[in-house]
Amino acid sequence: MWDPEVYGRFADQRNRPFHELVVRIGATAPAAVVDLGCGDGALTATLAERWPSATVLGVDSSEEMLAEAAARKSDRLSFVQGSIQDWRPSAPVDVIVSNAALQWVQGHVSLLPQFVSALTPGGWLAIQVPGNFEAPSHKALWTLCNSPRWSDRLGTAGRWISSLSPSDYVRALAELGCTVDAWETTYAQVLQGVDPVLTWMRGTALRPVYARLSESDVAEFEAELGAMLREAYPPQPYGTVLPFRRIFAVAQAPA
Repeated sequence: MWDPEVYGRFADQRNRPFHELVVRIGATAPAAVVDLGCGDGALTATLAERWPSATVLGVDSSEEMLAEAAARKSDRLSFVQGSIQDWRPSAPVDVIVSNAALQWVQGHVSLLPQFVSALTPGGWLAIQVPGNFEAPSHKALWTLCNSPRWSDRLGTAGRWISSLSPSDYVRALAELGCTVDAWETTYAQVLQGVDPVLTWMRGTALRPVYARLSESDVAEFEAELGAMLREAYPPQPYGTVLPFRRIFAVAQAPA
């Protein structure tokens, strides 16, 4: 289950890649825009602000996130529960955005033809996924999940579905006839507070772990993981630096 409050604690850091992705979309007056994996809808609402003539639909599988999104509904902005894999538009759309969501989908590159075929001629697809699956944070999580203490319940919980490189997304989308702009950015995020990397992971990578453990076991697991993270990311007087690599791709469908 997703916790919107925990996820939103680092809103500035989590929102920045979205804005840097969307600014590269060249659509001027789209009529229909879809946000796949919209979360609490806060960023989806900015799409309606950018394109005031568009109807915008947010799609997410989390009831908790959509409960937060409900307050943002308007005559042009709506939300629906569903999986990214199963989403099909009733009519072609002009812009599809998926921000920090496709990494949860096994084999998500196989969905790209489905997304491109859902676009109007000259329509736009914009995706952003984390590229930090080999980072010390994820290696620590994987090591702990597969330790003798936790492997019987958590052996697969720390196994993230990895993203592709920018050139891989270029290849996959160009083969569909798209014009593609792909890049990567590593943000040196300076986090504040006690155990900030652990707090960051509570909003994302640790969600599958929480689903398999009792409250007392979560406390024990977090104590072990926190010690590993403090060693990997030692706090400094100015904060704790968490390098975070992100992968972006913006594609325009053939006209």
